[in-house]
Amino acid sequence: METATILSHVDHTLLKPEATWDQIKTLCDEAMEFGCATVCIPPSYVKRAAEYVQGNLKICTVIGFPNGYNTMAAKIFETKDAVENGASEIDMVINVGAIKSGDWLLVKRDIEGVVNAVKGRAKVKVIIEACLLTDEEKVKACTVAKLAGAAFVKTSTGYSTGGATVEDVRLMRETVGPEMGVKASGGVRTYDDAVAMLKAGANRLGCSSTMKIVSGVKEDEHKCVNCGNCKNQCPSGNVEIRKKLY
Repeated sequence: METATILSHVDHTLLKPEATWDQIKTLCDEAMEFGCATVCIPPSYVKRAAEYVQGNLKICTVIGFPNGYNTMAAKIFETKDAVENGASEIDMVINVGAIKSGDWLLVKRDIEGVVNAVKGRAKVKVIIEACLLTDEEKVKACTVAKLAGAAFVKTSTGYSTGGATVEDVRLMRETVGPEMGVKASGGVRTYDDAVAMLKAGANRLGCSSTMKIVSGVKEDEHKCVNCGNCKNQCPSGNVEIRKKLY
């Protein structure tokens, strides 16, 4: 699979609490250079990032992140604020506790609240945190998200006990059908990971290791490919690339 094709499905992601504005700018620059679908960034950086990219890149942010147990009113406020600041995609965390309590009406209303808050100005992705759910709960969560009007279902926050798996992506795609989006996120770190998720049915990938995909790093390949990522990411500036390998 062509690397450019993979990158067109990538939400280039940086959600670490210590993320700086300089790192967010670099993320945006990389996403624009490589043709990523969006950057997925903390809400506090959305307005500044939207101004920085000047319409040349879509901005995605997270709501109720990472645990999902915020009240619906809080999620609605966060969503409206994010959209006003320039977000065009919203990744909201489902209320896992409500799922485990069997309160599916609350789960649906929670998603509907966010969907209604965007008023058609942004796509809503529902993070179901699949690692915490049974297969039956995964199917029902995806079904409820679709009924509530979400555009995507998403596997994981990347901050719980596990990330995306091929099996979960396949189950989610089978559940929602071909019209709804499926985003694989959490642990998609290599070219091989990305290809596997896309083949399983994902049409969006949440990646914080996008540069490994750019450089074509596959499983068990750890040699330098001169991508420059180590130099760009080194906090002390002590990495120097002295020669090309190719």
